[in-house]
This record gives sequence, structure tokens and C-alpha cells, in this order.
Amino acid sequence: MKYALVTGGSRGIGRAVCIKLAQMGYHVLINYVSNEEEAARTLELVREAGQTGELLRFDVSCQAEVSKALEAWTDAHPDAYIEVLVNNAGIRRDNLLALMPAEDWNRVLGITLSGFYNVTQALLQPMMFHKYGRIVNMASVSGLKGMPGQSNYSAAKGGLIAATKALAQEVGKKHITVNAVAPGFIRTDMVEGIDEAAWKKAIPMGRFGTPEEVAELVGFLVSPAAGYITGNVISINGGLYT
Repeated sequence: MKYALVTGGSRGIGRAVCIKLAQMGYHVLINYVSNEEEAARTLELVREAGQTGELLRFDVSCQAEVSKALEAWTDAHPDAYIEVLVNNAGIRRDNLLALMPAEDWNRVLGITLSGFYNVTQALLQPMMFHKYGRIVNMASVSGLKGMPGQSNYSAAKGGLIAATKALAQEVGKKHITVNAVAPGFIRTDMVEGIDEAAWKKAIPMGRFGTPEEVAELVGFLVSPAAGYITGNVISINGGLYT
């Protein structure tokens, strides 16, 4: 059995990625931190896709929680390892930097950057031992272009992009690929409060994207066919910014 872990897998892009990985034959570990009802719904959809899965609750920004959960899973599956990791967990707390509380800065960076470190570092050695792995980090157009009112989010996603490129060079010889996906405006809870009608005018494709479109890209990047793609940031934004 092949195992994949998706952080922030209860809704939106994370849910779509879980379903896609299930369709590809993976037993999907669905990480969530608080919304158990939505996480359980994702698990139902994974099973409807014809595959097995399980819920894994922890806050990616808390190293102790991550370690406890992943060590328990490893103890329960001594002959297995998680070969696909999708670092998808993230939040937005938008504000002008001059008005931004320190808590909002730290929380956004903690989930994206500390979360990347906590989960990836814990799973990397088994991938290296087995000489195979796929890591996909969910970045954003904000990490490439920068967005006003999103200094924290842009910093977090920009840092994730840099970490992606660095880690890819560290583990390439172990047949582990590390890539980032940079979505633009995708119709999920994350774009609540954004003026869709106004932004659609700036998008050459004239619409917001769907979680399923992002999931298809992630599915390709974790497939054997993408074995020579690593250290890359692939935009999926309807032509808004590349």
C-alpha cells in the first residue's frame, strides 16, 4: 500500500488533493486541526473514490503535536512509510503591515513555514532511506508577486518557495522531488471577502480556478511521470501572474 499525507486536508484545495491521490491509489492521511466534521467528509469522499484513508489531527505549527502524531502512526505501521507529502496547510490574516498584530504575523508564518519544517523534517529520513519520495508545497501567487495587505502571507509563501528550491538540491540524489504549486485565485474559503467580479477582469482567463484543477497539477507532480521535475514553482493562475 502507498501512503500520502495532505496537511490541511479537510476543505478546499486540500480536500481536492486528497480525492485525487485516492484516485491514484494512495491511502490518504488527512490532516486537520479543528474541523473534524469537514475532515470526516473528506474521508468519505476518499472512500467514495475507491480508496482507504484516515484522519490525522495535529497543528502543523506545533512540533510536539506533529512529532507525537507521526511517531504514533509510524509505530502502528512499522513496515510502511509516507512517500507523498503535500504541505497544504495555511491561513490568511490580511492587514496592512502598519496595523498588523504580531499574532497575525506569527500565526501565518508559523503554519506555513514552521509547518513545512515540522512535517517535512519528520518524514524526510524514511523517504531518503527508501530512495523515493514526492513533496509538493502549496505556495501562492502572493509568494511570487507580493500582494498589498498580505505582507505576512506573501512572506510565508515566498519563504516556502525558497525552501522548496533549497531542499530539492539536498535530496535529489535520493530520488525525492520537491516542488511548489503557486495558485492564483481559486474558488475556496480562502478567497472569501475578495471582490471576485473586480479581480476576474485582471485574469486573462476571466475566471477563478477550481480546487480540482490545482489537484490535477499536484497529482501529476507526485506521479512517476514527473520524476525529472524538481525545485520548480509551477503557477496555476489563469495567466494573472507567472
